[in-house]
Amino acid sequence: MAEKVRQKTAIVVGAGVGGVSTAARLAKAGFKVTVLEKNDFTGGRCSLIHKDGYRFDQGPSLLLLPQLFHDTFRDLDTSLSAEGVELRKCEPNYNLWFGDGEKFTLSSDLSVMKSEVEKWEGKDGFERYLSFLQESHRHYEISVREVLRKNFTGLGGMLRWSFLKSLFELHPFESIWSRASKYFWTERLRRVFTFGSMYMGMSPFDAPGTYSLLQYTELAEGIWYPVGGFHRVVEALVGIGERLGVEYRLSTPISRILLSPDGSRATGVQLTSGETVTADVIVNNTDLVYAYNKLLASPSSSTSSYAKSLSQRPASCSSISFYWALDTQVPQLSAHNIFLADEYRESFDNIFKRQLIPNEPSFYVNVPSRVDASAAPRGTDAIVVLVPVGHLAEKTDASRPDISVASLDAKSIATTGSGAIISPIPPKGGLTPTSNAQDWPAMISLARRTILSTIRARTGVDLGPHILHELTNDPLSWRD
Repeated sequence: MAEKVRQKTAIVVGAGVGGVSTAARLAKAGFKVTVLEKNDFTGGRCSLIHKDGYRFDQGPSLLLLPQLFHDTFRDLDTSLSAEGVELRKCEPNYNLWFGDGEKFTLSSDLSVMKSEVEKWEGKDGFERYLSFLQESHRHYEISVREVLRKNFTGLGGMLRWSFLKSLFELHPFESIWSRASKYFWTERLRRVFTFGSMYMGMSPFDAPGTYSLLQYTELAEGIWYPVGGFHRVVEALVGIGERLGVEYRLSTPISRILLSPDGSRATGVQLTSGETVTADVIVNNTDLVYAYNKLLASPSSSTSSYAKSLSQRPASCSSISFYWALDTQVPQLSAHNIFLADEYRESFDNIFKRQLIPNEPSFYVNVPSRVDASAAPRGTDAIVVLVPVGHLAEKTDASRPDISVASLDAKSIATTGSGAIISPIPPKGGLTPTSNAQDWPAMISLARRTILSTIRARTGVDLGPHILHELTNDPLSWRD
């Protein structure tokens, strides 16, 4: 009798979107897969917050590159619709609000864009917009073909001729701002077509021109929203994985990734409980810097010097997020809204070069209930506000009162979870971290006041009195 072939095994650390997608693909390839997740829920940052009938996407609120999602489900012999995931197109893409009361509507509808662009750039402005779209299209197609769909396992991957010959077409050595300036004559439209670099935690004055591909996918393919929240995509991938035999172990943190004696490959993981789990393949879906410094940390390990170098590299910005449950609807706000600072470049320099929160930051407001009524009780709105801020300083006071995802009612809206008032007057130019700690309560207070006053000034709507509940995330909660 022929000997039965042993089924290969795989461990995936982290049940975020990448983890659950990879687990399903490995299971389809014949592996016996175990997913280990420290939280008691899947999705990681792509998870949901529920409060008294209100639903908030804790992380992503824009589904871009929809074809890549469709391709993933097709590769798993199914589809988004077959798994019960309904994608709704958001129209318009955004409303952008300026300090002088003007508003710009971004849309995938060319007739809307023609009117909007010509209003500021004149009759020849629309032709220049189409040229910008053409360049962004090239950035998109080359990036998907030569980067997103390729593995870079070593230097050889970077030296592929097909990649190198396309490199200069991606404009990696020019900023998004400089590329946009070649097509748009007005400062206003240069801002309109560059703010998207905030998605990557980068300033438009530093982000490579390549990243105009994000503007392209929004303008050509639109912005989408999964009915029920972004976690519906995660749930669908988890369900597919389970049908293929994937085992999900939630509330199961690991303490380290185990390596072979020569340190050349991963062999298993050790749980914080002391249990050891081994497998043929180990996939790490935790953050890179965390993994090398915490899960692979060892004084004698060959990874220690690399871990140290990772920690010393410049980081992108972080964010403060507010989740507001309103007692009314605010029709003046669309599903996606951007409020741009008048001091556009200065606000980005304050965040990215000085690691502070400016007095007047640019910020993003998402109203999920505008596109999916199930996000809030009838006649009300759920609102998510994201404010870019400097990343965590090296020395951070981790003992500060916990205001991360803290629920505040209308009477305690200006206090932390411990009841401490968080409304100091900020110094000119914004709040900056000290050498000892970052004052997140003060930064959150400044951000909150700025958001409410800016929205009131530009839209005429005073949201403050209508906030029933408030929850917040800051860089400390994102880190944790």
